[in-house]
Amino acid sequence: MRPRRRRPARLSLTGYLFVAITLLLLGSLLAAGALWTVTQYREVRDNYAYRALTLAQSVAALPSVRDYLADPQHRGDIAGLAENIRRAADIRYVVIVDADGIRHSHPDPSQIGGRPHTDPGPVLAGDTWTGTEWGPAGTTLRARVPVNSEAGSVVGYVSVGVLSSRVSLAATSTLPTIAGALALALVVGAGGAWLISRRIRAKTHGLEPREITELLEGREALLYAISEGVLAVDADGSVLLANDSARTMLGLPDDCVGRTPAELGLHPRLRSLVEATAPAPTDNTAGETSEETNDETDGGSGELFVPVGERLLVCDRRRVRIGNGRVGTLVTLRDHTELVRLGGELDGVRTMVGGLRAQTHEFANRIHTVSGMLDLGAVAEARQYLSELSATTTEAASRVSEHIGDAAVAALVLAKSAQAAEQGVDFELSPLSDVPGDLPTRMRDDVLLAVGNLVDNALEAVGARGWVELLVRRHDDEHRLLEIRVTDSGPGLDPDVADSVFTAGVSTKDTSTKNGPRGLGLALVRQACRRWGGWVEVDVTEETVFSAFLPVREDAR
Repeated sequence: MRPRRRRPARLSLTGYLFVAITLLLLGSLLAAGALWTVTQYREVRDNYAYRALTLAQSVAALPSVRDYLADPQHRGDIAGLAENIRRAADIRYVVIVDADGIRHSHPDPSQIGGRPHTDPGPVLAGDTWTGTEWGPAGTTLRARVPVNSEAGSVVGYVSVGVLSSRVSLAATSTLPTIAGALALALVVGAGGAWLISRRIRAKTHGLEPREITELLEGREALLYAISEGVLAVDADGSVLLANDSARTMLGLPDDCVGRTPAELGLHPRLRSLVEATAPAPTDNTAGETSEETNDETDGGSGELFVPVGERLLVCDRRRVRIGNGRVGTLVTLRDHTELVRLGGELDGVRTMVGGLRAQTHEFANRIHTVSGMLDLGAVAEARQYLSELSATTTEAASRVSEHIGDAAVAALVLAKSAQAAEQGVDFELSPLSDVPGDLPTRMRDDVLLAVGNLVDNALEAVGARGWVELLVRRHDDEHRLLEIRVTDSGPGLDPDVADSVFTAGVSTKDTSTKNGPRGLGLALVRQACRRWGGWVEVDVTEETVFSAFLPVREDAR
């Protein structure tokens, strides 16, 4: 069996950052040290050059030196004077040269009377010179200054030299100081690098780059694969993340990340939900609030129904925390448009079934009545009773079919009539109702939705012994509108809140009488009307009157 090959050990994120920062700091310090050393050497060299030049100028200005060189006989002991000055200044040499280029002083007596190895012409011409040259004394830093007589002519010059090795030695004497300062900076910088790496490790929760990459890829794959919309907002109120589903549901632009909900023009209720400072909804109209206490949420969560265009979205919020700090808000969006529409259609079917059940119960009682009459031998009375029942049933069906030609709408109106009769409510179809049988197929579903929701709301509002009137009429004028108007004798609405009843989640009914969210019926009616370019309104001046208007369009077939 072949031994498993061990993977080479990898530096952790902390170790990698520490090594990288330390190496970068070391390189910077080495470059700074080299620059510091060069600058220090130049400063020392310039200092020695200045000392040599100053000494040469001082010697050249001595009257004894000037008089000695101006005297053709050169009387006096100029060599001893130069040697004393050299020893006092602690430099390599002080050489005095006459106008003929003959040395009259030198540290080596054998060199006196000889000529310099360098051309004395420029300095004898009156120019001062400083620089580094090689001579019998070695490589030296030199300064040459002309000596002028009282008449102003050049009678010679003074040359002062300092060994270059002495300049280098003086410069290198500062290297321990430079090295110590750089070492201290390296230690301090390495400590700072270690602290920074530990801080970054704490910020990344101990995750290595590979693990962070895997988490990011997994998160992207998850968030963009689910059908639910995900919208994340940071603590400052800017959008951090919006997956494809959220962008489609809310109609967000591609550059939505980094912008605020107000800049994106979100629905005001959704905007108040996603903002980090907004309180979570707690009323039953917006869904139940779940109180959670864990490491990631602060308990602020809740559901809200928000209409966006033709969609009805269920929004759920979680305010996210990591540790004790607020990170932001996470909102999930679910499109419940079709689900609620199907629920509304199911309620309509249930209404029809309830009406049929009530009729079945009523017909059973009537059949028992006829059977009793026959048992008693009252055949004539039984025949008359059946004729009256047939006439009543036929009259109700014919009255509805006379005004409403569409079979589906007529069936719903009959079912609502039976439901009202069972509830003890006087239900009337307005004689002005007029719906032809050629109602557009695509519009029929929205008409059934509007009629069902408006009549249901009216029946719940009036209670027993009230009345409800329904008008369904297509106006064949230039506007071609289908009008649905429901009037009831209920207690009515407060004019201050009349306009808000069409908002999803807002309900004036007792929420304890029905399971599930309330306040969706009128919002669906408004969406159905807007889908065709129509509108819905309420009038509470006298009776409560809800009116829905749907334009009849040719493309509704």
